Amino acid sequence: MSDVAPYRDLIAKIGELLHKGREQAGRAVNTVLVQTYWHIGQHIVEFEQGGSEKSTYGSELLDRLSNDLTSAYGKGFSRSNLFQIRQFYLKFPKIQTLSGQLSWSHYAEIIKADNDLEISFYTKQCEKENWSVRELKRQMKSLLFHRIALSKDKQGVMDIAEKGADIQQPEDIIKDPYVFEFLGIPQQQQYLEGELEEKLIHNLEQFLLELGKGFAFIGRQYRISLGNRHFYVDLVFYHRILKCFVLIDLKRGEIEHTDIGQMNMYLNYFAKEENVEGDNPPIGIVLGAYKDHILVEYATENISNQLFVSKYQLYLPDKAVLSAQLEKLLAGDHF
Repeated sequence: MSDVAPYRDLIAKIGELLHKGREQAGRAVNTVLVQTYWHIGQHIVEFEQGGSEKSTYGSELLDRLSNDLTSAYGKGFSRSNLFQIRQFYLKFPKIQTLSGQLSWSHYAEIIKADNDLEISFYTKQCEKENWSVRELKRQMKSLLFHRIALSKDKQGVMDIAEKGADIQQPEDIIKDPYVFEFLGIPQQQQYLEGELEEKLIHNLEQFLLELGKGFAFIGRQYRISLGNRHFYVDLVFYHRILKCFVLIDLKRGEIEHTDIGQMNMYLNYFAKEENVEGDNPPIGIVLGAYKDHILVEYATENISNQLFVSKYQLYLPDKAVLSAQLEKLLAGDHF
């Protein structure tokens, strides 16, 4: 053909239609599969609750179903799969609450959560942030719900469970602790701050997932020049939802009051020298392996900038400890 450009345009348009069509077909298949499993779970539970059948089969029902369904319809009906399907119906008893955005693999992970608050949170958060199954697994393993919930009051916990975590103010992007288990650094291994920074940059995708929605990476070792002196901010991001710079300084050991003072200086500089029209005041996060709550309280008192101090850890948090703290919070106790 002599007219190459229109032909290429035709190919591109057909390709776009195919891509959209396949996406829509995939979503439709997924929706049907999720709803089918829900109805199968419903039939199993209603059969169990039907009376004499329950006492007849008891815990052997799933074993019998697995054998008979596999013989009749092939793979996909192992006892563990049927157990998940049954749990799926019990955890989501109203079919109207199911999301067309989530796959069966998402739901199979979500129903592993311990309680209804967690289940609702991870469902909403998957929808909001379009998590893959892999991302969902990581967030559940790192106890994201617990870590966000412990920064809220009792009503705040109920709100994030019902609606997911909204980002409306600087406090909404802060976690304590941050979890960097994806770096693979053993808990007792000696490392330098520069090495920690290097590993975070090399694992930027996982780091951004841990930071949360809305972060865009600007640079590392961002230079600030004051007179003849140069200072360097470890990591600089821009938050597209809050419309502000986010500065992160990493400390290998315990956070000192001088670290907080230095971050305050960085924030003053960014507010005056880096912000442009439309930018909100910058946010500073000092991240250390340890922090003294009393020292932090006194060091941050009367600071007008949005400055936060959090811990990071190189291993997954202790679920029993965080669960106990959350239970106390929901009971109205202090800890």
